[in-house]
Amino acid sequence: QVHLVESGGGLVQAGGSLRLSCAASGSRFSINDMGWYRQAPGQERESVATISRSGLINYANSVKGRFTISRDNVNVRNTVDLQMNSLKPEDTAVYYCYAIYLGYTYWGQGTQVTVSS
Repeated sequence: QVHLVESGGGLVQAGGSLRLSCAASGSRFSINDMGWYRQAPGQERESVATISRSGLINYANSVKGRFTISRDNVNVRNTVDLQMNSLKPEDTAVYYCYAIYLGYTYWGQGTQVTVSS
């Protein structure tokens, strides 16, 4: 079983930056895809960015050019970060880290990101 802990959320003005981090623990083997989803009030959870174990990256169209996902999976240490620049009020949401491990999807507890106009 994989345990995910997120950090780095908060309140920022439009145009500002935040960096989210997620640390995975409990895996004995390599974790496959990792990434970030977000859920705004009254909306469905949506994918923001994903990164495979080999480094293949996908972004939602709404964040391309503004967000950068990175991953460190050296020495069984698994972390995934999301650098968010040029933040907009519509980026306000709870951001969830996820990891796919041995066919199961694990989720973090979520971290709130609020962008004021």
